[in-house]
Amino acid sequence: MVTFSAFIYYRQTQDIRGIAVERLNYTFERILGPTHERESNNDQPLQFFPSLSTTPTDTADSLPANQVVALQAADGSILQSNGILTPEQILQLSLPINGWTGIQQARIPKTAGVADTRYLFVRPAILQNGQISGYLLVGVPLDANNQLSRLLISLILGNLLTLGIALTGGFWLADRAMRPVRTITQAAQEISESDLHKRLHLAGRDELAELGNTFDSMLERLQKAFERQRQFTADASHELRTPLTIIDLESNRGLSSRRSVEEYERILSTVQSENRFMIRLVNNLLSLARMDAGQVSLKSERLDLSVLVSEVVERMGPLAQAQGVALEVSELPEVSIMGDHQTLVQMLSNLVENAIKYSASVTHPQVTIGAGKREENGRETAWVKVSDNGIGISREHLDHIFDRFYQVEASRSHLSQLDGDGSGQESSGTGLGLAIAQWVAKAHQGEIRVESAAGNGSSFEVVLPAS
Repeated sequence: MVTFSAFIYYRQTQDIRGIAVERLNYTFERILGPTHERESNNDQPLQFFPSLSTTPTDTADSLPANQVVALQAADGSILQSNGILTPEQILQLSLPINGWTGIQQARIPKTAGVADTRYLFVRPAILQNGQISGYLLVGVPLDANNQLSRLLISLILGNLLTLGIALTGGFWLADRAMRPVRTITQAAQEISESDLHKRLHLAGRDELAELGNTFDSMLERLQKAFERQRQFTADASHELRTPLTIIDLESNRGLSSRRSVEEYERILSTVQSENRFMIRLVNNLLSLARMDAGQVSLKSERLDLSVLVSEVVERMGPLAQAQGVALEVSELPEVSIMGDHQTLVQMLSNLVENAIKYSASVTHPQVTIGAGKREENGRETAWVKVSDNGIGISREHLDHIFDRFYQVEASRSHLSQLDGDGSGQESSGTGLGLAIAQWVAKAHQGEIRVESAAGNGSSFEVVLPAS
C-alpha cells in the first residue's frame, strides 16, 4: 500500500508540474504576444528574445494575482514587478543570477492568499544589439489549488484506516481461526483416563474442523479401547475367581477332616481340572497380549490344508469321544496355502473345540469338517468349514462372538470334563478361543465367516488365500 501510494503521489506530482509548465507558457503568450517570434526548447519557455513589445506590467495586470512577473536589469535589480511578491521579496528568492537557463523551482515567502509556497520560475534574457540588457522573470505556483497536500493527507489517512481495518480484521480472523485450537486444547486438558466422553463436534469444512473430527474419532477409539481394557480386566478376574474359589473350597474340604482315598482322589481331580483351566486361560491371555503387541512372529511356509485338518481331527478326537460327539470329515482335496503351522492348527482346534462343546448337549451330536478351494473376486482361496448341529447362536450374539470373554451362555461356567482315557483333554469355555482364531485368520490375510441360528447349529468357515 505504501509503494502504491508513493507511485500515485509521484504521478500526481508529475502531472501537476506539467500543468504548471503549461501555465508558464500561457503567461509568456500573454506577455510577449502570440505572434512574437521566439526560440523554443522542448516546449519550455524561451531563454532569449530580442526585445519587448510591451512592458511586463502592462500585460501582468490581466494575469492571475498568484503569479509573479518582474523586469530585471542586467545586474539583477528589479526594474518593474507585478503579482503576489514585492521587489524586495523577489530579490530574497534563492534563485541563481548568472548563467541561469531553463525552469527553476523555489519557495516564496508565505503571504496571504498563497495556497502553496512552491513556485516555478523562468528568466529569459532580453537582447538589444546582441547584448543582454535585462531579464524577464515569470513565476507561477507549482500547485495552485494545493492538490498535492490534500492528496498526501488522503493517502496517509487512507493507509492508516486500511491498516486499522486490516489489523482489526486480522485479529478477528486469527481469533476465529484459533478458536477451534483452543477448544481442542481445553478438551485435551479436561480429558482423563476415567472420562473419555468429551467431544468437540466442530462444524465446518476447513482443516481445523477436519482436525477436530479426527480428534473426536481418536477419542472414540480410545474410549472403546479403555472400555475393552476395563471389561477385559473384569472378565479375566471373573474367570480366574471361579476356579480359585473351587480350589479353595475343595482344599478346605480335604483338610477339614479325614477323608477316604476315593474322596481325596476326587478332590485332587477337581483341583487338577481347575488348575488346567487356569493354565489354559493364562496361556490364552498371554497369547492375546503378545498378538496385540506384535510380538508373535509368523513363519511363512507352504502347507497342505488337508494335512492341517487331519492333524486337528486327530488331536481333537479324544475330546469328541469323551463328549459323545461324532466327529466326521468330508472330502479333503489337496490345497496349498502359505502360513504358520502352529497358529493355524491352534485356530482350527479352537473352532473344532467350540463345535464339540456346543453340540454335546443335543441328541446325536455331530461335527463335520470340510476343506476345499474356490475362486473369489478374481483370486483363488482355500476354505475350511466346521459345522455342528448344536444349540446354535441367536442373531443378537453373532456380532459379539469374536469379542474377548464373550460367551453365548448367560452364565460363564466352563466345562471341565476329563476324557475317558485320562489323556487330559478338556473343554474349557474361556471366551478367548474365537478371538484368537480371528486374529490368526486376519494375520494370514483371511477371514472367518459365521452362519448360525438358535437351535439349528452353527457353521464357521475360514477363508485364506490359496498358494
